[in-house]
Amino acid sequence: MAVVVGTTVRTIDWDEGDAATGPAVAVIDQRALPGTFRVRRLATVDALVDAVADLTVRGAPALGAAGALGVALAVRRHPDDADRVRAEAERVAAVRPTAVNLRRGVERALARLDDGPGAVVAEACALLDEDEATNRRLGHRTADLVTQLCGDRPLRLLTHCNSGALAAVTWGTGLGAIRELAARGQVAEVLACETRPLLQGARLTVWELAQMGVAHRLLVDAAAASAMARGLVDAVVVGADRIAANGDTANKIGTYALACAAAHHGIPVLVVAPESTVDHTTASGAGIVVEERAPDEVRAVAGVPVAPPDTPVYNPAFDVTPAALLAAVVTESATFRHGAWARAALPA
Repeated sequence: MAVVVGTTVRTIDWDEGDAATGPAVAVIDQRALPGTFRVRRLATVDALVDAVADLTVRGAPALGAAGALGVALAVRRHPDDADRVRAEAERVAAVRPTAVNLRRGVERALARLDDGPGAVVAEACALLDEDEATNRRLGHRTADLVTQLCGDRPLRLLTHCNSGALAAVTWGTGLGAIRELAARGQVAEVLACETRPLLQGARLTVWELAQMGVAHRLLVDAAAASAMARGLVDAVVVGADRIAANGDTANKIGTYALACAAAHHGIPVLVVAPESTVDHTTASGAGIVVEERAPDEVRAVAGVPVAPPDTPVYNPAFDVTPAALLAAVVTESATFRHGAWARAALPA
């Protein structure tokens, strides 16, 4: 089934429903890809919390949307009980502690609670509408910087996990920048790390690259350093789940290792994320709480055991890459380079 994600289909959206069904949050079920494309309708906060926890919906910008829409669901179901709405909102915000966008989305929608349910829903929907414009600006700014660093030529890019439209409401962050570079004729090939243990690179990024018509190859995570040593990588482009005030960046586990290898080979690493992912209240990466996930994610692949069932497991979902290893952190309105943030000139 051909589905154009990132332009005509939103990863997450508000579904007003009707008198019989009521409102819901509609999400692309990312667990089912690439084999099956399906949209799930989440009609309760419980269902939304479960979908965030089990990665039905994932990716920092998409989680921001989930946070706001979770508040919208709560207020539509409990329009006269502000305390209940706040309690439900906190449940949503706490599901995944590393991704700051989730709580930011909750807080943005909650700020309109005193104005009534309609205002909360409108604020959540406004966040959705802003996503593509934000990410397109991100893509343009990052593509310009990549060109400055690597030259105006077809480039070999490496990416990790999934930072495409599936990680946002639409368009994408890191993969959105690659989409922009491809439109400019500046992508020779993208190497996509498979991203163990849940294979978001293999299942999601490769699927998106194929839809985009961008030349790509899949590689196991452990092959990335070798690809750099063989001269197959000009730049590394990734997204982020939380960025500290000093530019330290939490992203999918394995990003730190890529940055270390890239530094050894003199290859620039660019982090691409919306401003909402920057947590200026956290001074450095040392203050970022890293989520640790269930052992069975490592002991099995797609439900098939690959280790003895009682094997002890260390399964952090993210790692923190020091800013010193990054060529730049790019948001829609600022760039972190050489140890400092510089604000961008906004278009008229």
